[in-house]
Amino acid sequence: MTPNPISATDPRRRWLGLAMLSVGVAMIIVDATIVNVAVPSIARDLGLSGTGTQWVNTIYALVFAAFLVTLGRIGDQAGRRRTYVAGLILFLFASALAGFAQSGEELIGARFLQGLGGAAILPATQSILNSNFRGRDRAIAFGIWGSVIGGMAALGPLLGGWLTTNLSWRWAFYVNIPWGLLAIFGTLAWIDESRDENARAGFDLPGFLFITVGLSSFVFAMIEGYTYGWTSPSQPFGILGWRWPLESISIVPFAIALGLLCLVGFTVVEILRERAGKFFLFDFALWRYPAFRYGNLAGTIVSLGEFGLLFVLPLFLQAVLGMSAFEVGLVLVALAAGAFVAAPVAAGFARRYGPRRVVTMGMGLEAIGIFSTAILISHDLNVLVLVPPLVVYGLGVGFATAQLTSVVLADIPAEVSGLASGTNSMMRQIGSALGIAILGSVLFVSLGVGTGNRLAQIPGLPPVAQNAVRQAIEQSAGQALIGFRTGQVDPAVAAQLGGQIDPKQLAQFGRQVAPPIEDAFVDAAHLAGLAATGFVLVGLMFSLLLPRTKPQEAVAKDVAVGEEAVAG
Repeated sequence: MTPNPISATDPRRRWLGLAMLSVGVAMIIVDATIVNVAVPSIARDLGLSGTGTQWVNTIYALVFAAFLVTLGRIGDQAGRRRTYVAGLILFLFASALAGFAQSGEELIGARFLQGLGGAAILPATQSILNSNFRGRDRAIAFGIWGSVIGGMAALGPLLGGWLTTNLSWRWAFYVNIPWGLLAIFGTLAWIDESRDENARAGFDLPGFLFITVGLSSFVFAMIEGYTYGWTSPSQPFGILGWRWPLESISIVPFAIALGLLCLVGFTVVEILRERAGKFFLFDFALWRYPAFRYGNLAGTIVSLGEFGLLFVLPLFLQAVLGMSAFEVGLVLVALAAGAFVAAPVAAGFARRYGPRRVVTMGMGLEAIGIFSTAILISHDLNVLVLVPPLVVYGLGVGFATAQLTSVVLADIPAEVSGLASGTNSMMRQIGSALGIAILGSVLFVSLGVGTGNRLAQIPGLPPVAQNAVRQAIEQSAGQALIGFRTGQVDPAVAAQLGGQIDPKQLAQFGRQVAPPIEDAFVDAAHLAGLAATGFVLVGLMFSLLLPRTKPQEAVAKDVAVGEEAVAG
């Protein structure tokens, strides 16, 4: 790698450049969390179904994961600043499209482009910092960069809630534009081009196709299984004029099989390309290091529970408790507070007790916090009761996340640390995408079934009304409950029902059906929370397989690998 000569001799340019990199990273991290509290408002405004709300969140993380390593390698070859600026431009264009979206399809398409832009931005910032800073300054720079990621992930729900409540959910996307323009012009002014002169030229097309199709197929199955049927078709599937031809078997099991086959194919292709000396995306040789292997498995599985719960909780709080998006953001500040407290303390604990113990302790606290949050959920909940378990949850996130990347990269040779760091980030994004897909499906399947069963027990409620109400709940991600509770059915909900029942008649049943729906939502949220707890516990089990590191050894490794650890 060639360091930037001007940045190396001009400290002011280096630190101003770091500020511009931090702005870009802040945007993409905020957009991974800001939408969670805005999703209920988006669902009501654009008439999104449960699967639609899942796609709004999942598509961003999915594309991010699928393109992260590829665009990182391209940036090292073609130029990091060029890749970073291109990613910023695409991200701003996609943010404008998302803000102006008039349908769920348009918003999901914009989120796809946002994920693509984010996948170009994140690895470019890591490589630029690695190139432009040396020694102690590099450790400080990566520390600032890592702090921005942690802080913005926590700030996202609060900012999204404030914008959604006081302006519109569209401002959750518009807010990126001025900051993105600042990052673009600042980058051009204070960061010079750099690239890895030793980077192997090429592009791994088969590997890219296998990983993209494999992840996309599996996520599609997890999200759309309830819609199209897990085994036999519940409704026909079609895209771009093509229709699924089989009448006895749903497309969903086929998608699962295709996804698994593609992931196996990806493994084989990457191993063969590495042995042949060709350009490859994923270094499976890194998995021979136990810390890298078990640490990535633990982090990926824990991400399933972490991000899935953050998708479920805002939907419940707004639909059942009638909270505003900003109020939900305030509740989630408890989680952020715990993470902020734990992150700086974690390093001292790691020096004293060893990083593996800190990671395991963090995951244990996460499991306790998530489980307690899920159990406390009820239709007459005082949200202040959620503050203690969310703080515990945040403490766990702070302890586990702060040290897990350090453990994962501790034994990795320096010459492949960039590829290892990119792999670690990709695995976390895969966990995020799958977590939203799986826990979202658990929530909506349970909500739909529970709503139908409870409505069938209401005396005098005609079957046409039962079907209409259940369909309204399913097609609004549960947000139609707000209208039923007040006796004022949202026109968008009525329009979705396609004339099955008169809106005035539906409104008459509203107050009658609201309590059973609330009970169904509570049960669904409990089930999703328990599933999230289960994922974190599995991650905790993998953390126990991490190699033990004595505290004094941990201090030495902090010095040796600290830069790569924070970068991850």
